[in-house]
Amino acid sequence: MKVLGIDIGGSGIKGAVVDVNKGELVSERIRIATPEKSKPRDVAKTVNKIVMQSGWKGRIGCGFPAIIKDGVALSAANINKKWIGTDVDSLLSQKTGLKVYTLNDADAAGLAEMTFGAGKDYKDKIVVLLTLGTGIGSAVFMKGQLLPNTELGHFKIRGKDAEKRASDMVRKKKKLGWKNWSKRLQEYLDTLEYLVNPDVIIIGGGVSKNHAKFFPHLSTSAKLLPAQFLNQAGIIGAALYARRQ
Repeated sequence: MKVLGIDIGGSGIKGAVVDVNKGELVSERIRIATPEKSKPRDVAKTVNKIVMQSGWKGRIGCGFPAIIKDGVALSAANINKKWIGTDVDSLLSQKTGLKVYTLNDADAAGLAEMTFGAGKDYKDKIVVLLTLGTGIGSAVFMKGQLLPNTELGHFKIRGKDAEKRASDMVRKKKKLGWKNWSKRLQEYLDTLEYLVNPDVIIIGGGVSKNHAKFFPHLSTSAKLLPAQFLNQAGIIGAALYARRQ
């Protein structure tokens, strides 16, 4: 079975057709920059561009950077505040003319990693996947079951949201070397382990391709793993979610 997966991020909107039985992209990955103010109507237009470019006519899964309940956005940490209270499922379905199923973007990445990727052998454990990018997204699994919308990038460290200190965007903006950024990330991971006590932590997002540069500077009680799907995880997981609806 094939499903179009869409991953809406703070800087880019990405999509591809996914073979959900294998967890593989079976079309070219399309990326379009997120509209500057990321307003709902503009983002919906961009999603429709990806649908049209892909020639897709079936159901769509969409990972979105917010708390999502029953298709409705209840937060907007790294996207326009006008999304709060928006029925994302309905908006995107109306714009594309196709059925769209939306979930939190980090939860989507987690579904991909737990089904086909780095977490597939740890379904009897407590697993936390972190997406380090514009912010810090999180997905928590207990014995293979997702606890949705955890938003563990927003607990406070030194009076700030954790993601304002330790995201990959912060590393880039402050031009931090891997070792110095790892100190901030270590502080975050220490707090995470104190609060959640996971057995496995999977580091995802685009920065995970550079895990060899910062993993040696980190120490965790949990098993620390790089994500397998990198920036494709959100697309694959969104497609998996849509298949299950």
